[in-house]
Amino acid sequence: MIVYVLAGLAGLVGIGFLVAAGYIAAAERFGAVETAAGFGVGFLLVAALIIGISGLSDRRRSRREADRRSFDLASIAAAAAISLLPSMLRGRAGIAAVVWPVLAVLAYAIYRENTTPDKGDEPSE
Repeated sequence: MIVYVLAGLAGLVGIGFLVAAGYIAAAERFGAVETAAGFGVGFLLVAALIIGISGLSDRRRSRREADRRSFDLASIAAAAAISLLPSMLRGRAGIAAVVWPVLAVLAYAIYRENTTPDKGDEPSE
């Protein structure tokens, strides 16, 4: 672990010297003030780019986690329903408790199918 820390620190120092060398070369060509302003704007743009990319990845990650939670909740509900089914089917009232909701969902599906207008249908005037 300490080897990676030392390697990272050496890499950062190396990058610092490369930036300093670029600054010196640009300062000789364009002048010190212009080079300082250019480097400042450049680093601000890099910072804005990093923040923007981080925001996009955070939104994508939170959307993925919400989808996973939804799937997990559906799995838990299905497992609970399956585990309760044998005890509900023991008596006559239990069978009715299962059949009536299934029939209601089926009736609602038939209703939705018959009341949804097709894309080609236009309302009559």
